[in-house]
Amino acid sequence: MAVEAEVLNELHRLRMRMPRLTGALAASVDGLVLAQDMPDVQPEGLAALTAAALGVGYRLVDVTARGEFCELLVRGAGGYIATYAAGPSAVLTLLADDRANVGRLHLEGRRSGSRVADLLAARHAARVPPPALPSDGAPSPVPPPPGRAPGALPMRIPRQSRSQWGPQYGP
Repeated sequence: MAVEAEVLNELHRLRMRMPRLTGALAASVDGLVLAQDMPDVQPEGLAALTAAALGVGYRLVDVTARGEFCELLVRGAGGYIATYAAGPSAVLTLLADDRANVGRLHLEGRRSGSRVADLLAARHAARVPPPALPSDGAPSPVPPPPGRAPGALPMRIPRQSRSQWGPQYGP
């Protein structure tokens, strides 16, 4: 079964476990829809807005030195929008009505975010073949970049003078 279908199945199971959920979306951190189960909202628009909110969330966590981003919760008069990290490359966004139990929303959202992350990691692992070993079992040497002789040191790039870039860019 394709990973996208498995992610969609996870979203369906999540909505079955939580009747107060009105939508679920798995998206990449750059705003592309991976899977969605939301009848009342345009998923592409929500994925793009989620990516923008995620950027603000990452920045808030960074500025306040609160560690790694985990989740974001927004409450409106009609309900909740919750976004959970789903590994390094995806997020899970859930829509819930105003009578939803927020503790349960977090519990189920974190579990499903972790499951989506596992599914996407398995897809990535399946696409990346392991490095080939020579017949003696020793790892093969890493080839030099194109245009550089084996064993050559990187070119030294001269430092630009401060006056060339202007005083606002520092020394």
